[in-house]
Order: sequence, then structure tokens, then C-alpha cells
Amino acid sequence: MTRDCAVAVRCWPGSDPALPLPHYATEGAAGFDLLANLPEETRADGLELAPMARMAVPTGLAIALPEGFELQVRPRSGLALRHGVTVVNAPGTVDADYRGELAVPLINLGPEPYRITHGARIAQGVLAPVWRVVWRPVDTLEETARGAGGFGSTGQEAWARFSLRPRRAGVSPCS
Repeated sequence: MTRDCAVAVRCWPGSDPALPLPHYATEGAAGFDLLANLPEETRADGLELAPMARMAVPTGLAIALPEGFELQVRPRSGLALRHGVTVVNAPGTVDADYRGELAVPLINLGPEPYRITHGARIAQGVLAPVWRVVWRPVDTLEETARGAGGFGSTGQEAWARFSLRPRRAGVSPCS
């Protein structure tokens, strides 16, 4: 079940108002497409993102999220897989009180330069509820099976079973 949430949106000065507002590509999509809305002087040729370079790509939009929500900015899987272009700080967060232009910080992790064209789908936006933490200082924490193990401490047994290392003939990785 999905629910609708009204979000105020306006075009940023100098942006191309002919580009459509963000939209969901399918009925079941969790994220809506964010488009590159390039400055007028770069629209014809686009912007080149060199390998290992980062760039804040404008969307030409400003929004007013309802209190209690954030906009998560996530990579597009096809862009990441085919070209190595992804969101630097994925997922990025747009806070409910931000009123500036939305820009997507992209990085090219691929071996070739990537051209960002005007109107290209560059990221996805997902509206998410936000819970505020109320800290409750304590002297001790409840014990768990994991304890203080971190940074790769979980899943060691599973990794050994499902590793891509060569196996003896007739031995199933799932046994």
C-alpha cells in the first residue's frame, strides 16, 4: 500500500521550466527520477564528468518537505552498473527545512569520461519519514549475541560457505 504526500516544489531561477517535474517511472516504483537541469550555457553540450571526478549536478528544483520527512537521494542502478556513475554520499539526505536548489553530487568511478546531458535521469528520490532520537543515558547496555563485534564481524560463517573460492568436486556450497 502506498500513500501520497503533497510536497511544494518550485523551479529554481535560471532553470529550464520545460523539463518535467520528478515522476515515478512505474506504478510500483519507490523512487522518482531526478533530472539534470543544466545551466543554459551548458545545455547544448552537457557536462563531462571525468573518471574519479565529482560534480554537483543541478536539478533546477527547490522543495518544501513536510516536517517529519526527508528526501533520500539515491543512485540510479543502471547508471552505476553501465558507467560507474553514482551518488557520492549515497544516500544523500535533503532535510525538511532546506529551501535551496536540489543538486545531486555525482562521482564517476568508471574508466571513461561520462557526459551528463540536459534532462538526463541522474538519481532517484525517495521520500522517507524521520524519527528524532531522544537519548537516554544508561550505565550499561543490554547484552546481545554480537556484542561489540563490528566492521565485518558478522557473517563470517556465511562468507566461508558462499565464498567464490574453488571447492572440491561434489561439495555443495549450500551444505
